[in-house]
Amino acid sequence: MAETLGSLVDKITIKEIRKYHLQEMIKLKLKKFSADAINSKITLLNKQIKNMGDEIDDFMISALKGKMHLRDEKLKIYNALEDMNKIPQFASLGAAISGLAQKNLELWHLEDEARRNDVSLEYIGGIKKKIDSANQQRNDLIDKIDSLLEGLAKERPAK
Repeated sequence: MAETLGSLVDKITIKEIRKYHLQEMIKLKLKKFSADAINSKITLLNKQIKNMGDEIDDFMISALKGKMHLRDEKLKIYNALEDMNKIPQFASLGAAISGLAQKNLELWHLEDEARRNDVSLEYIGGIKKKIDSANQQRNDLIDKIDSLLEGLAKERPAK
């Protein structure tokens, strides 16, 4: 699958969430990993985030020149209720990007909740259904970002 702005934003958002949680592990002095091991992971993430930022910049330069495929419709369909999967109608690219970042945070916390071992399997099953719905919304948001970018590109033809 070709990268799109939505898929790139999705990836960089997840890397930023990982970095935040690793930094919190250091602040809270969690003993699960050594500070050196965590700092090594943060260094790697910083490099990946910089590279992803460069990739986004390159993508946007090519997109503005009309040389990039701006949209790659996703075909993932989760087994969730249709009305649970609706995303807000974002009017701007920035709002849709923010919505995707928020959805990735929600997914991160749902995944943490699903890993709990102090709750029933029935409870975890309910969380897994929420994860399915949130994942569909995440994919819908990626598509929305790509659609909004495509609309902006059509409004402003390449020079």
